[in-house]
Amino acid sequence: MASNSNARSWKNWLLPIGAAILFLVLWQLATLIFHIPKWMLPSPVEIATEAYDSFPRLWGHTVETVRTTIVGFAAGVTVGIMLAVLLHFFPLVKITLYPFLIISQNVPIIALAPLLMLWFGFGLLPKMIMIIIVCFFPITLSTLNGFAQTDTTLYNYMLMSGANKKQLFWKLELPHAVPFLFSGLKISAVYSVMAAFIAEWLGSNIGIGAYMIIAKSAFRADRVFIGIVIIVCLSMVVYGLIVLLEKRLTRWRGKV
Repeated sequence: MASNSNARSWKNWLLPIGAAILFLVLWQLATLIFHIPKWMLPSPVEIATEAYDSFPRLWGHTVETVRTTIVGFAAGVTVGIMLAVLLHFFPLVKITLYPFLIISQNVPIIALAPLLMLWFGFGLLPKMIMIIIVCFFPITLSTLNGFAQTDTTLYNYMLMSGANKKQLFWKLELPHAVPFLFSGLKISAVYSVMAAFIAEWLGSNIGIGAYMIIAKSAFRADRVFIGIVIIVCLSMVVYGLIVLLEKRLTRWRGKV
């Protein structure tokens, strides 16, 4: 059984990696066979060469995007969890605010970004607000769903045992909502990188978004592809960190 499990685990890694390598090889061959201009579709080798040559400049842009993502994501998580707790404890507030939360997710972030930059300038604050707007809703919604699906039998048992509302929340409702919270965190983690990129694209002189704007204006498709790869890798790293954190907390909860 263990050997079969290990074989499946290796397949889960090897098959996607093999498919990616095959795709890159076909891409490289296509650019050589059909003589595709570099400004239209650079080959993987040309993209990798440009990334190596411009690494110092790329590093500065990447660090700025990571900083923006971390600050915005942390703020979004805080707002999302606090809002979920508020709406959980105060049903009238939930009835009042919930429609506005839905509306906030129907406003395109690209349409909202110019207003934020007009009001708050081109620094970190408007970028952070954009990330919060994108991130908080999945966290709030998933956490509320976790609260709502608390085991009613245990809830009633604790209630009959004399537990107050605070004890019910910390001992039962919040632990039960943790898996649901992580579902929202995974979605928001990816969204946070995208929101940081869009914010930099629309108004910044540093970051991967700004780097890609300059590359687009110069018809440097190789640099545009580099920016795309960096954004995808950052999203995967942030998502992976959330998954690892979830596993650690799940393991810890299982031992208690």
